Amino acid sequence: MVSFALLHLGVMGSVLTVLTTTLWRSKVTMAPHMEAKIMALSHLEAATACDGNRPGQFPPGNLFVTVNEGLWDNGAVCGRRYKISCVSGNNRPCKGGSIDVKVVDSCSRSPCPNTLLMSKDAFVAISHFPHAKINIEYTR
Repeated sequence: MVSFALLHLGVMGSVLTVLTTTLWRSKVTMAPHMEAKIMALSHLEAATACDGNRPGQFPPGNLFVTVNEGLWDNGAVCGRRYKISCVSGNNRPCKGGSIDVKVVDSCSRSPCPNTLLMSKDAFVAISHFPHAKINIEYTR
């Protein structure tokens, strides 16, 4: 099982604001300034829409994301890679550098409350603090 942190697309287009907590299956609420308050989300327990139950579908290090309907594009995004980097946050949470993540599924909630769901392994690869509020950029 692999768990997720949640991201929300901010006003600047590809700049995302993230906040994670350790609570299980709590609500996601949106503040007026478009920050995502994230409560730990459910684990990926079923087959993915992109690769079903195929062994080895997750990239090395479990660096993957799921996407909302806008990015999903009827599955055309399956396997697409995004480069994600932490750009800022309180108490200097960013590790520097960037990671390459793979799209493995669409958001399981309808409508999806945010743009991307990021694996916890991916999140901690770019942030010193697993529960930090950070701003990230992503590109194809």
